[in-house]
Amino acid sequence: MKELTKLILEDMKPALGVTEPGAIAYAAAKAKSYLEGEVEQVCVAMNSGMYKNAFTCGIPNSSEVGNVFAAALGVVAGNAEKGLESLADVRSEDNTSAKKLIEQGKVQVELSGITSRIFIEAFVKTTNGEATVTIRDSHTNIVKIVVNGKIVLDKESEEVLENKEENKTHAIHNYTLEQLVKYVETEAIEELLFIREAYKINWELFEEGLRNPRTTFARYLLEKNGGKIISSNEQATASLLCNAAIEARVIGLDKPAMSITGSGAHGIIATMPLYAAYKVNGYCEEKLLRATALSYLVCMYIKEYSGKLSAFCGCAIAAGTGMACALVYLRGGTTEMMKHAINNMASSITGMICDGGNQGCTMKGIAAVDAAYQSVDFAMHGIYIQDVHGINGNTAEETMRNMGLIASPGMVETEGTIVKIFEDKLKK
Repeated sequence: MKELTKLILEDMKPALGVTEPGAIAYAAAKAKSYLEGEVEQVCVAMNSGMYKNAFTCGIPNSSEVGNVFAAALGVVAGNAEKGLESLADVRSEDNTSAKKLIEQGKVQVELSGITSRIFIEAFVKTTNGEATVTIRDSHTNIVKIVVNGKIVLDKESEEVLENKEENKTHAIHNYTLEQLVKYVETEAIEELLFIREAYKINWELFEEGLRNPRTTFARYLLEKNGGKIISSNEQATASLLCNAAIEARVIGLDKPAMSITGSGAHGIIATMPLYAAYKVNGYCEEKLLRATALSYLVCMYIKEYSGKLSAFCGCAIAAGTGMACALVYLRGGTTEMMKHAINNMASSITGMICDGGNQGCTMKGIAAVDAAYQSVDFAMHGIYIQDVHGINGNTAEETMRNMGLIASPGMVETEGTIVKIFEDKLKK
């Protein structure tokens, strides 16, 4: 298996609801799994990106939102064996129990620092003991477990040097755009068949978004597409498939998304518009799978510079740019056209803020589809923002790097401002 195939395979993960509440619930559930007895205290510390993204986010199998409730529900009913789908088995009575814990003042959430580096530390105390679970760098990467003062797992000491991101080059950054394109064109199709699962999962989420009475954008996007799921209008179809799925996800409907780079919305934007193009234009499945691999890799390229969680909307910017390159590929365009599409994306929506996983993600997804389709159309007609302008680099790789740097370190203060706005809202 080639390195790039392995990167995609390892990064693709199903996630129920927005990834951040899922990760918080997972950490709390994992800590509780080591303990018997009645819960006395739950305290979850997390980095600003985690805190922000889960702040008002819908939670699967619940009408509640936010990081505090995610932590409480994880302790009450979370199944740590299911990872980011740890809340899949939540019942109505579990919501009541979680609410009671919160009302009793037994659940606290605190901000550990303003940083894009993923961090969760879940401390749970019961009548029979206490446990702490620490997650770093990815949503399910447990690096330390301490139970009743005894260290059960400690990967932190082993990875101190490895985790210094400033000294580490991610494998994806060893490749050029041209090499990524060559890879998707030449990799044995049998090695890419696992990508089918992303479409199966994301399509089921889309269908839930259409039929569930809690969604609003989904039904109007269907109306704008002439009342058809697949119409002759590729862009309208792309926006419908993509953003009905995003809306379903952010309001906490009970269907997982196939995530990429730790985000369900990234995974949706990187795939569903391509599925629309595939259905409307009659592309073969092999072409779709190869295009999707390219979409994922470009998304990963930008995200590994920006950080997993940051103040800019990686869903629209990173996944949207990946999707744009894949659209060029589907249409038979050149690598040079992809570079021009990247320039157009970099010069338009870079800087779009991320103010958490919430209903607003739907509008950001709509903007991403619009920007990608316009960027591709212009690029394939020889119209693009030239390298000399703005944050565009002399190469596609430089431009993607610069897009990532805008988020981190560029928007660290923006992250702090967003979190402060959230905290001020709590005081009103």
